[in-house]
Amino acid sequence: MLEHSLRNMPMDLDQQIQQLIDNAPADGTTPGMMMAIAPILKSLAEQLKHSQYYILQTLSSNWVLTTLSNSKQPDRQKTVIYAFPTLQDAANAPYAQQDPQVMAIPVPTSHILFQMMAMEPVDSLVFFEIPGNSDAGIEVRRADVQQLIEQSLQQIQPMDRPGSQNIPPNIA
Repeated sequence: MLEHSLRNMPMDLDQQIQQLIDNAPADGTTPGMMMAIAPILKSLAEQLKHSQYYILQTLSSNWVLTTLSNSKQPDRQKTVIYAFPTLQDAANAPYAQQDPQVMAIPVPTSHILFQMMAMEPVDSLVFFEIPGNSDAGIEVRRADVQQLIEQSLQQIQPMDRPGSQNIPPNIA
């Protein structure tokens, strides 16, 4: 019984990052990439108030995407995922109440940030920090996170490129 309740407790950020690294495909490249981007994910997650958020998803496990339009520029749209601080907040979202096929699931903060990178149509995550207040959230733009990750990977890639290894001067 205690083991079950401990499994359902939110993980701290170090545990979250370690889980991402441990679950990376052992293909020789991905674990190293995960180690390189882990500090970025942790740094971003540390700027948020909660170690996990509730994400709305369909019964087929797809996260609910919301398309927002700019009232002054209706042709300008962006696709976001909302992250709620409590189950109650997620349950009170209008689209959650309207669709019985939608449920809220707790997801570790660093996993949300990492998952966003694999979701091409997503422009941003919006993290609601204050329970009961869905009027103001913190937006994390996918392009910004992607740029940080690319910069980090560029720093490790020169060591991984064929022909760029340090060749000892006395090789001949």
